[in-house]
Amino acid sequence: MSDTTVVDTRPTKIMYVAEATAHGGRDGYVTSQDGQIGLKVAMPPALGGDGNGTNPEQLFAAGFSACFHNALVLVGRRAGFDLTGSMVAAKVGIGPNAQRGYGLAVALSVSLPVLDQTLASQLVDAAHEVCPYSNATRGNIDVTILLG
Repeated sequence: MSDTTVVDTRPTKIMYVAEATAHGGRDGYVTSQDGQIGLKVAMPPALGGDGNGTNPEQLFAAGFSACFHNALVLVGRRAGFDLTGSMVAAKVGIGPNAQRGYGLAVALSVSLPVLDQTLASQLVDAAHEVCPYSNATRGNIDVTILLG
């Protein structure tokens, strides 16, 4: 597939809808409709805040890492591998973009200690095609995947 090929990754059927509400933006709190999330939100010190709360970038990093790891376990299982002991960590950076707004960049660090580098790389590539976060961000933000 060439880089100019557009692949439609939109869902054909919605199986679950998450609901969350922000109150006060980056200096407030966030809640989920089911009560599972109730968190204070604060600007991180690097952006001029006090850091006394979580922030959208941390929440995005948590969601992306969990989702990508699940996709990795799924493709591993489909290929006949048990990926117990694997791990995915995410770093989400934020900064100004050329359009006078802000943009994100993601670095995923994947640990697959039970597999050789070639096989691990193939599974990571397959997970990157399956993961909804990967599909949603592809072409919109830089996503770097480090395999170690």
